[in-house]
Amino acid sequence: MTVPSMGKVLVFDVWGEYAHFRKYYTTTSPLTFSIPPRTSLSGLIGAILGYGKKDYIPKLSKSQAMIAVRLMHPVKKMRLAENLIDTKKAGRHMNEISQRTQIRFELLKDPSFRIFFSHKDQAVQNRLRELLCEHKCVYTPCLGLSEHIADFRYVGEVEAAEEVPREHEYIASAVPEKRVLDMVYEDNREYVSETMPIEMAPDRSVTEYASIIFERNKQSLKAHVDSCLLLETGERIVPL
Repeated sequence: MTVPSMGKVLVFDVWGEYAHFRKYYTTTSPLTFSIPPRTSLSGLIGAILGYGKKDYIPKLSKSQAMIAVRLMHPVKKMRLAENLIDTKKAGRHMNEISQRTQIRFELLKDPSFRIFFSHKDQAVQNRLRELLCEHKCVYTPCLGLSEHIADFRYVGEVEAAEEVPREHEYIASAVPEKRVLDMVYEDNREYVSETMPIEMAPDRSVTEYASIIFERNKQSLKAHVDSCLLLETGERIVPL
């Protein structure tokens, strides 16, 4: 059953050589989520739009913006040692830095994601569309850490309608588990569930976590969900 159109959804791809979306419970050997949490996607979109670190959180909250994500490359992870330096105690020159700590980071290799976005304020959506079309950004978007710079490509703007499926349908995006009524676990697929931050307060404290399920080789999920968005392309997505 489909209800009237909710409007248009922006679609764009982001990718890079490496990414690191730090799992909140790791310390000395940071591990990474397999897909970007909604909080990271808000920061990336905010960077393109030119929102400051404090501004993007309320402007791109769940009450204002719809964000969904789809894997475009299979999940590949690797470990890489990085030297962290104490810049607070450093002098004016790099050779004056004496304190260094080597830490092994878990990184995503060759990550690529498709982002679906809409905003209650049409002016915000129009501005993002213009920037994406011109391949411009106000601040440099990154994939988790500032050294992992993201490239991006505008895919299009498509009509979307809210749908309440009566049975199992293929869902292209990652799906919050609380939205799943039933799942068909198909052969030769690898299902992953990760609990990640979804929403933050202006002071950057996490106010909501959710368990997100996806297939690590970028395959769609066959699931009966409580509701989804049906795009004019035929894809179904579920917001984070």
